[in-house]
Parts: sequence; structure tokens; C-alpha cells
Amino acid sequence: MEMIEITLPWPPTVNSYWRNFNGRTIISAKGREYRKAVADQVLIQRAAKHIDYAVKVEIQAFRPDRRRRDLDNLLKALLDSMTHAGVMHDDALIEDLRVYWAEEVGGMVKVTIEGME
Repeated sequence: MEMIEITLPWPPTVNSYWRNFNGRTIISAKGREYRKAVADQVLIQRAAKHIDYAVKVEIQAFRPDRRRRDLDNLLKALLDSMTHAGVMHDDALIEDLRVYWAEEVGGMVKVTIEGME
């Protein structure tokens, strides 16, 4: 099975990704901008593979600066945007997920996706 490596922009927090509008929860303007940025990078890096099998995902997070952040805040916007961009059919296909901080600052995430055997 193939392995995909893709570098993506730093995702917005869960708190800024969603907005309530007329009693409905929608993706915020910031969230829509992030989705577009991810879709652009997926096209540029040729990562739209439409994966439809179980995968293992590793995410190396390069903070934008040295401030304290919650690592789990990265996941929703990032995984939803990758799904929306066609990397995989559904993020429910992820059976093994590892997320960790990089030592360096950089304001980006490096994602590796491997098929499960």
C-alpha cells in the first residue's frame, strides 16, 4: 500500500472552526479559508488519493510560536479538511492515529498516511 506525506498549514482551533448561525452550526469563514488552503495544498502536492481503506495517520505539529497549546485542538479542522479535499473518503477510516509536537517552530503540520495491512 502506498504512503502519502503532505505538509499543510496550521489549522484553526476547534473554537474558531465552527459558528452558530440561525440555530445551526456551520463552518466559520476562518474554517472555510482553511479548507480551501488545504485543498490547494492537496492539489499542489498531488495527495488527493480518495483512500477508502483503513489507515494509520501520523501528524507532526510545528507550532506557530512557543505558546502553550492543546495538541488535540488540531485534529477536527485538519482531518475534516483533508477529507473534504479528497485525501480520503472519510476520517472514520483512521484506525491508528499519532499526534505529536515537533521540536521546531514552523506553523504547519506534516501528515503521513499509510494503509493498514
